[in-house]
Amino acid sequence: MTPSLRTIALGAALALVAAAPVAAKYPDKPVTVIVPFVPGGSSDITARAVLPGMNKIFGQTFVVENKPGANGSIGAQALARATPDGYTMMVGSIGTFAINQALYKDLSYNPSKDFKYLTMAVRNPNVLVASPNFPAKTVAELVAYAKKNPGSVSYASSGTGSSDHLSAVLFRQKTDTSGVDVPYRGGGAAISDLMGSQVNVSFQNLGAVLSHIKAGKLKALATTGQQRIPELPDVPTMADAGIKDMVVYSWQGFAVPAATPAGIVKELSDGLRKTLRDPAVEKTLHGLGFEVVADSPEEFTRFQQSEVKRWQDVIAKSNIKLE
Repeated sequence: MTPSLRTIALGAALALVAAAPVAAKYPDKPVTVIVPFVPGGSSDITARAVLPGMNKIFGQTFVVENKPGANGSIGAQALARATPDGYTMMVGSIGTFAINQALYKDLSYNPSKDFKYLTMAVRNPNVLVASPNFPAKTVAELVAYAKKNPGSVSYASSGTGSSDHLSAVLFRQKTDTSGVDVPYRGGGAAISDLMGSQVNVSFQNLGAVLSHIKAGKLKALATTGQQRIPELPDVPTMADAGIKDMVVYSWQGFAVPAATPAGIVKELSDGLRKTLRDPAVEKTLHGLGFEVVADSPEEFTRFQQSEVKRWQDVIAKSNIKLE
């Protein structure tokens, strides 16, 4: 090959190299974070507490997009159908990722097949609270009252299939008692009527009722966590109160579409866990009534599967159905 031909060949090769696409470092554009509920709820609060830290770690903006409806199903369906490239993720709840699979006959997504789980971000126990005028002051007194007056105790909840509703169902199964479920459109309305003694009892999220308990507007009978709550040291757990195997947490976690590459899953999970363990973030979340978990994708996946099985059994036993 003559020098001139070698020069032409070298020039062509260099041109091809220059034209070849350069692999971009992930992420190279904003990431959408679906919250399948209205602003102000636990999933929304969790997202907005964590994402500023993700912005710093990745040097990109993580943008919250609220997609409420159908107990979280609309947002979850959007995640399941999203391009699995790491630019769409979601923070969902016990309902979105576990209960809905057992509750709905024709669910538009499958929590056990359509997602890869990144980390359980936070959890908090429910608190069994009673209205000021309800005679029971302890779990034992509630059980005795319910057995003496079958079907008379009213249980307020934030909606059919919510963790507070199913906590009440599980409680009645464990104590062999009966009652009337009174579903509301959200926890706020349920708590308001509870304080007004229009309903008797409710399993409510700790953060939602703590101030009312301390103000004497509600009576705390027990909590559903593994240990007593530092803010309510005199309130027994369900186990302390004699109700075994009734540990229930409301929880929030992050997920991406199932086909998202493993490398991106690891990057996102590592970033989320680092952010959640930041002392300032943990302090903020704790102040809102949350316990930071920040577990691994493998741990969260195993837990999600166990929660699906658990609530399937509870729902089937009580024959709860939603279309």
